[in-house]
Amino acid sequence: MTSGWHIKPGDKVFRPRRIRRYHLRRVLGVAAVFSAGYGNVGSSISYALGIVSLAAVGATPLALGIAGILFVFTALTYAEGSAMFPEAGGSASFARHGFNDFVSFLSGWALMLSYVVTISISAFTIPPYLGYFWAPLKESPIIGTAVSIGIMLFLMMLNLIGIKGTSILNVWSAVIDLVTRILLVLVGFVLLFNPSLLWHRIVDHWPTAENLVLGIALASIAYTGIETASQMAEETRRPEKNVPRALVLMMIAVLAIFAGISIVSLLAVSPEQLASEWARDPVAGIAANIPMAVIANIFKPLIGILAGTILLIATNAGLIGISRLAFSLGQYNLMPSVLSRVHPKFKTPYFSIIIFTVIAIAILIPGFFAPDVFANIGALYAFGSLLAFMFSHAAIISLRIRKPELPRPFKLKGNIKIMGCELPVTAVLGLLSTFTVWIIISITQPFSSCVGFIWVAVGLVIYCLYRQKRRMPLLSVSKSAAK
Repeated sequence: MTSGWHIKPGDKVFRPRRIRRYHLRRVLGVAAVFSAGYGNVGSSISYALGIVSLAAVGATPLALGIAGILFVFTALTYAEGSAMFPEAGGSASFARHGFNDFVSFLSGWALMLSYVVTISISAFTIPPYLGYFWAPLKESPIIGTAVSIGIMLFLMMLNLIGIKGTSILNVWSAVIDLVTRILLVLVGFVLLFNPSLLWHRIVDHWPTAENLVLGIALASIAYTGIETASQMAEETRRPEKNVPRALVLMMIAVLAIFAGISIVSLLAVSPEQLASEWARDPVAGIAANIPMAVIANIFKPLIGILAGTILLIATNAGLIGISRLAFSLGQYNLMPSVLSRVHPKFKTPYFSIIIFTVIAIAILIPGFFAPDVFANIGALYAFGSLLAFMFSHAAIISLRIRKPELPRPFKLKGNIKIMGCELPVTAVLGLLSTFTVWIIISITQPFSSCVGFIWVAVGLVIYCLYRQKRRMPLLSVSKSAAK
């Protein structure tokens, strides 16, 4: 009897497959990351201003300002996390490193809810804004919904071909949007500024303490979407520097534009009008009430282009974000690995792009016969985003405690030392504030909380069944899956 194995004629030889991990191409710069993130965050002012005014009334600028502080905390947390872990996972990636797979999945699943809603609502809102140029886009639910679905299919094809092409679209769209909004704010201040009128509209319509708190909670809707920039870290050149730069630039641009628009809106229309007549189109309300007819007639079509452009960016950014998030979750055994498949030619996560476009289209189907079906979806969007933000802040704090030796190319300032650990003040305040706002949304918005908790429950079932099938513990930390 001889030792070892000898190959004989007819024997089948088993050769193990080479373990391989798919990678996305690093082709993006600061402008591309900024424009995609800004498109997702900046688009929300097109409807968030009206939603916030329903509760905050004359204190709408204050509500948006306080929520903007929370946005700064979150942007800084994402800057540190994205520089440490330049992966296509965002808060799910932070949670995996800071905690375990279970927390990572919860964060990623909450974000998926936000992304799906973003894709659907943004695409569904484009035709009404363009109705200025062709009335049936706004008046006909059938035409409007069909055009929305067509837009989503077009963006799906664009993303399948490659993200570099979509980044060009995002950059130019962001430039058009920024220029138009800056001009509108400047013209509004020059032609409408009246300190006495502004003071009376704020004081005479000051909300109750309860409504002010609710207004601040709803104002968080205006700043959700920052996740998109972080999701693109794995496709960004020098992500440890470029992603934080893009996040800081986006933070400055968003706060400046939102502050200007909210103040000018109170100068242009009364709080009652903002909360009723112009609730769905507050920026158009500003253009319609500019006193000089010549200038107003210029801005009316520009606003149609502005809204259509920025909402197109938001739709595309949502599709980019959810496909990259699914790519990351599949890579790390948090969801079926088919979601992380990359096209051999275009190097894009094609399966995720297709499946989530189909889900977003399915959400729009009721629009053919019930155009108001999305009236309460804004709070649902905030439900998922705020939950993910909570995990992000908590993960950064956990990493400071558990892994202080990790390199941090972008490290948050303003740290407090507790038992030898440097804890970032902004992350601590961000965790407390986002948790408080999420509780308020969950209590005061029954539709969003009901759907949101059902979504979480369904996700937990999928996660547990998948991990059981793979014979993996629920709380472990997985390495990337072998393909």
